Amino acid sequence: MWNGDALDLDAYLAHLGHEGDRTPSLAALRALHRAHVLSMRWENVEAVLRKYRPLDLDSVQAKMVGTARGGTCFEHVTLYAAVLERLGFSFFVVQGRVRMGSTRIRPETHAMVIVELEGRRWLSDIGFGASPLEPIELADATDSDDGVWAYRLRRQEVSPGETGWALHQPAAPREGIETSDDGWMVRHTFTLHRQYPVDLQVANHYGASSPHSAFSDRLYLQRLHPDRLHSLDNRLLTTVRPGVPGPPESRELVAAEVPEVLAEVFGVELSAQDMELLLAKLV
Repeated sequence: MWNGDALDLDAYLAHLGHEGDRTPSLAALRALHRAHVLSMRWENVEAVLRKYRPLDLDSVQAKMVGTARGGTCFEHVTLYAAVLERLGFSFFVVQGRVRMGSTRIRPETHAMVIVELEGRRWLSDIGFGASPLEPIELADATDSDDGVWAYRLRRQEVSPGETGWALHQPAAPREGIETSDDGWMVRHTFTLHRQYPVDLQVANHYGASSPHSAFSDRLYLQRLHPDRLHSLDNRLLTTVRPGVPGPPESRELVAAEVPEVLAEVFGVELSAQDMELLLAKLV
């Protein structure tokens, strides 16, 4: 289903620096999930430059494992699902609606993996950019906190008349964002409707090419560390450090700074031709 037999597993694990267990166990899942989130970047350069993003496994692993590049959730999940399949995990893929505190109904444009182990299900959300650092058990009223990044998973109404799952994160109150009384907002919602490679192809095409997509013409990158999150929104560079008082650090880059920031902050290196095309769009 997910082309695990075509995966260069050794190259992927070497890219992650994973030398541990390769059996389909919870310990291995946790190690792979964390290593993937901290090693693989979120970026949408292909959409910005070409309005096209190949999603076949050969293209995805050549880009994300063979070069200093990242990808969107669809690319992450395409690669990660092949890894899980190759290692013998039982899992399925779902899509969700990114909310970030909004009350509007948005399209299902975020892919995730649900892993089944010993009668329990785990949300392995490795493709959000600012992803949780560990899988979260798919059980109502589950809290996840690694000491820096905290999340809540709740079973609730996710669209009119439909019950599903919502991942919550801490958020300061601000205009246009719905938060709970104790300072949490819904990051994204999802149901357990199974998705297949062809479904990701459709959503990926929309995300890369539609003028209605938030990321078809707007450069965006994220890189997560255990204690901070870097993001680049066109030329606005922001660093979030949980627990540090005051607003996040942010500054507007001049276009000439972008190549160095991409390489040093995000670990993303573009060809000279792609960098020239990108800088022309950021002036």
